[in-house]
Amino acid sequence: MSDSSTSAARPRRTLLMVLPLLVFLALALLFWFRLGSGDPSRIPSALIGHPAPQTTLPPLDGLQEGGVQVPGLDPAAFKGKVSLVNVWASWCVPCHDEAPLLTELAKDKRFQIVGINYKDAPDNARRFLGRYGNPFGRVGLDANGRASIEWGVYGVPETFVVGREGTIVYKLVGPITPENFRTVLLPQLERALK
Repeated sequence: MSDSSTSAARPRRTLLMVLPLLVFLALALLFWFRLGSGDPSRIPSALIGHPAPQTTLPPLDGLQEGGVQVPGLDPAAFKGKVSLVNVWASWCVPCHDEAPLLTELAKDKRFQIVGINYKDAPDNARRFLGRYGNPFGRVGLDANGRASIEWGVYGVPETFVVGREGTIVYKLVGPITPENFRTVLLPQLERALK
């Protein structure tokens, strides 16, 4: 009798020992497939379809274009124009990578490019723009990060397309790359310009 009860307990004991491993493997596979799917730059924004935040930001002191101070961020500047709003910082490595693409975009005069300089030292921000060129018609200084929070920024860089009526129509999380420049950002700008 003891042999039969011992032999019946062995499969149960083995199952109890293997069950946590099977559960772990099932969860690992689930996470593997879920994390691998989707585009991490497509984080939804609650502000899409809503007016751009009515945040006024001071200009980046000493940043001049043609001997004139480049203005800061004024929400009234969005009315009647399609705008590309880029949140950037000199300490942000991906911002250095996207700077030449922003300079390329600045050649298209059908829309304005507005910069929000996020938690940056003014000297470093001016040096950054001196190094790559200033693609921005306006640069607002967000020294404490409060305005970026109002824009729903998760981290720098982030880029927004604002339509003529001052409504946010698209948000790109992460740097502008040659790939998303061509396949995502330009089509979004073209749609806003229509």
